[in-house]
Amino acid sequence: MTKDVIALTPRMPDLPTLLAGLYAGGPDLGVSTTADGAVVQLCAPDGRPLVSVEAPILVQVPGETGRLLGHPVADGPVWWTEARASAAVPEAGRLAGSFAGRLATVLDGTVWPPEAATTDVVPVTTDVSAIPVPAASAPAVDVLTDSTAVVMQDRPLVAMTSWLSDALRTATAAGQALQIVTPPTARLTLPSRLALRGLPNRWVVQDPEHGYYDGLSGAVLHWKDGTFTPVRDTAGTTSVAEVFKASPETGERQLLLTLRTRHPADADLVLGGALEAAFRHLTGSPPAGWSTAEPVNLPWSTRRLTDLARARAPRPSWLIAVGQPDRPALATLRVLRTAAGVEEDITLALGYAEHETPPLHAIEPLAAELDAAHGLVTLLTALRSARGDLTVPARLEPPPLPVSFTLGHDEVRRTGRPPHGPAPVPLGVPAEPALHYPLGDGTDPRAWSTFGLLTQHLRASRSAVRP
Repeated sequence: MTKDVIALTPRMPDLPTLLAGLYAGGPDLGVSTTADGAVVQLCAPDGRPLVSVEAPILVQVPGETGRLLGHPVADGPVWWTEARASAAVPEAGRLAGSFAGRLATVLDGTVWPPEAATTDVVPVTTDVSAIPVPAASAPAVDVLTDSTAVVMQDRPLVAMTSWLSDALRTATAAGQALQIVTPPTARLTLPSRLALRGLPNRWVVQDPEHGYYDGLSGAVLHWKDGTFTPVRDTAGTTSVAEVFKASPETGERQLLLTLRTRHPADADLVLGGALEAAFRHLTGSPPAGWSTAEPVNLPWSTRRLTDLARARAPRPSWLIAVGQPDRPALATLRVLRTAAGVEEDITLALGYAEHETPPLHAIEPLAAELDAAHGLVTLLTALRSARGDLTVPARLEPPPLPVSFTLGHDEVRRTGRPPHGPAPVPLGVPAEPALHYPLGDGTDPRAWSTFGLLTQHLRASRSAVRP
């Protein structure tokens, strides 16, 4: 498995300190840059990379190192410098540890994982020339075939770091799958889980006792024709790994919101207001921070978020927001320019321990504010039994169960009121209300049937108005 090592320091690593770390392998190794200088590589004499170091990130969001590493750092901003070792050279992992250890020693910081830290010179004794040159230019990719980019991760929590985000972008542009291989003890963050939920991308679990299986579906996998694919019997049926089957109920729950907003594309538009309103209603505070990858490093600012999305338009922007440390809350936001205006697709998850009660009473007033002030199109709220820390294990988890569904008043005007389903609660102006449909308390699977009637109406109405 590839070794990732992170130096966490109170001061920014300057060039002399970075060079001192990079020469952990002695003066015979070289240094090069890639990704327009954003990644520095420690290279073997023949030029192939042994360790890739990403530009340091100033993490200004409280609790973020603890969320991702289980390694909280003292109060205040911290510089996150991540080194990724080549999977092909045995000494590369120790080189990454020595690089991080040297930075931490000079800058009074710490290293994650702690046992990787060293300041020793690590000579490369492996015959590097006998190892094939990597086919991938992206530092995150360990194996590259015509159809698939494979990334090996041995960290307990696989976050959607800039490494993985870049690998996903590159693979998608090339028409390839991104497949992440981890041990069975690994978990995904919500952004990583959302990024891998659509085939051909996969989370591949490598279990010493049970072989390979899909960490999200449990399907038994094998390596065939340059990609991990399900094992099928003679009838074409796939099997589920026994180890994947549901774990015992813990009482922990997640409250999930999926919402879309739409705004006119004008110069005064400020994005992120709907997401901030959701955080305030459900946690009592705005998001603590936002970023384009994990760790989430920037203090929350709707203005800076809008500036970034505007600079990227008409290309879509995909962003992450995180809550305060006292309440697990994590969201992804996709900003998309369409013919109808500017749309925001938001997925928000909040975690609750066994004896905590999710604030379902706050959903209706939230829906009313989203419709009145933030261009609500639709809002689906659901509950599920799952980890309160919002991480995703390689185990079967029950599907979410709907709690409510809201149609914004503009969407009601466009599609008409659904003729079937429960009686809605009108929100807003009586002449043109939003329609809020209570569906249950998150414990009744029959709520999916009711929700299905509502979505059938929406699909039929949208098809009718499509040119």
